Formats: sequence, C-alpha cells, structure tokens
Amino acid sequence: MRDAPVPEPDVRFSLANERTLLAYQRTAIGLIAAAVAVVHFLDREAFALTLAAILLLSGGVAAVGGYQRYRAAESAIREGRPLPAGQTPVLITLGLVLCLVVAVAYVVVTAG
Repeated sequence: MRDAPVPEPDVRFSLANERTLLAYQRTAIGLIAAAVAVVHFLDREAFALTLAAILLLSGGVAAVGGYQRYRAAESAIREGRPLPAGQTPVLITLGLVLCLVVAVAYVVVTAG
C-alpha cells in the first residue's frame, strides 16, 4: 500500500516566508553598512569602535537568525505545524538598544 502524497502547502505561505527572509537580509545589510559608516565618519575612539562592533554583531545576528527562522518556518509550513517562536527579533532589539546607549554616550562626551 502506498502512502498518500503529502500536499504542497499554499504557495502564498512559502512566498511570505521568503519575503520575511529578505527583510532580515536587508536589515543585516543596513546594520553592516551603518557599522562601516560609523568607522569611516567618526573618530576611531572607543565609543565609535564599540558602536561599530555592536552594529556588526547585530547585522550578523540578523543574517544568521533570519536564515534559521526561514528554515524553521518552512519546515513548519510543510509539516502543518504552528510556526516556532524565534529569538532573533529580541536579540536585534537588544543590540539596537545597546547601540542607542553607546551613541548617546558618544554624543554627550564629544559635545561637552
């Protein structure tokens, strides 16, 4: 006896998942570009280098985490399971809040 073929999921779900991956990748590119701009335009002191490092790390988290999210969601879509929760948005948000703190410290120190 042959197993019934597994139906393909609605293509709209897979395409939405791909768009989400591309949004994560655009975010990663923007964060990495911001890190390059910080190093290029600001003095290479501890604040600027710290800010650039946090931006680079956040960009890496967005790129890798977005891909992991894509794979997990695609698997869940194909298996008919609920979408798993991910930590990537939380990690990116924490990185950006840390960037905000460092940027405020940079402005306060250089303006005074």
